[in-house]
Amino acid sequence: MEALLMVKQQLTQFYTRFEAYIVPVLKFLAMLFALLFIGSSVGFMTKLKNPAIILILSLLCSFLPTNVIVLAAGFVIVAHMYALSLECAVVILFIFVIMYALYFRFTPGDAIAVLLTPVCFAMHIPYVMPLAMGFVGNPISCISVGCGTAVYYILHYISENQDALSSGSSGELDVEGMLGGFKTVIDGILKNDLMIAMIVTFAATIIVVYLIRRLKINYSWQIALGAGMVVCFIVLIVSSSVLDADVGIGGAMVSLLISSLIVLVLQFFIFNVDYSRAEYVQFEDDEYYYYVKALPKITPDAPVSRTRRRTPSRDEMDFDDEDDY
Repeated sequence: MEALLMVKQQLTQFYTRFEAYIVPVLKFLAMLFALLFIGSSVGFMTKLKNPAIILILSLLCSFLPTNVIVLAAGFVIVAHMYALSLECAVVILFIFVIMYALYFRFTPGDAIAVLLTPVCFAMHIPYVMPLAMGFVGNPISCISVGCGTAVYYILHYISENQDALSSGSSGELDVEGMLGGFKTVIDGILKNDLMIAMIVTFAATIIVVYLIRRLKINYSWQIALGAGMVVCFIVLIVSSSVLDADVGIGGAMVSLLISSLIVLVLQFFIFNVDYSRAEYVQFEDDEYYYYVKALPKITPDAPVSRTRRRTPSRDEMDFDDEDDY
């Protein structure tokens, strides 16, 4: 445990010192993985699959705000759809406009969740996102994770049905054929029962994890993770049964376990306190008495024995310093 705490402290100091360089690198990697996933799924425009183009776009996005990166990824997807058929491009563009309107209106700070959710699906660990966003986000994060989930299943559907979707495109203007193409794309997306089941499951998981980790009880984050795993699995089974969606239960269990281990590591770096040394302090002003529970962070040089803290004055009280929560 001492070694892990030392690693955590060193990583925190390293990030604080080189944050100006680390953040662009992380943006570059996120966009790079997103473009590689898009190219492997719906790489219908050959020019956008060129490694040089992918590297240039990723480098440009590394210096842009995260919201702009999401927009850039959306434009790349629409361009690939246009190379397949005009109907796909129009429908996908319309869907993206609706999703971006919801996303920018309610969760503009969760841009990275929209970008990473399809990538996590491609890596077969999609449950990382709802569990993690329940800890670092809020219930409104359901929108950003839901948008990312919809993007993945839209690309998956088009990738599996590209022959049927491209059959309507021709050199002549065929209004009836275009309308049929629009109907095919819309029906295929809206009637994707597995996508709806996953969105419902992720939303329920985020809300449960968020509500439990906010409770004023010991080990609330660990309890929230366990409850989130159980709720995620139960809701997935129920929703897939109700919607008649084809879900691999065995694969879902393995993926959920791996995702929980990843989130457990994330939790170690974000919220790691010593409940055995919890202390209660109180102070007062002219109108109120204040009762505060202080939880020391676990650090490499943290004392083992429990010490009793005096009651501070109002001016001395600090609710969130580097040692206590």
